Amino acid sequence: MMRSLDCAFIVSFIMTVIFNGTQIQVKQPVYSISVHKNRVVFTDAQGEKSAQFSTVNERRDFISKLVNS
Repeated sequence: MMRSLDCAFIVSFIMTVIFNGTQIQVKQPVYSISVHKNRVVFTDAQGEKSAQFSTVNERRDFISKLVNS
């Protein structure tokens, strides 16, 4: 007698970003992103996290990575 196997695969991607020596881990999916000046608050699969950047370009680069990953 053959039995069928029920399988479920959960794929999650963890991205590690390093800005100015600070390591930020992002576990996909990202549910929300909020920006105030150079501070970015985002909610990913692990919960709410925040990151402070020193320049607008750093902030933009980080948001781009969040959106495009």
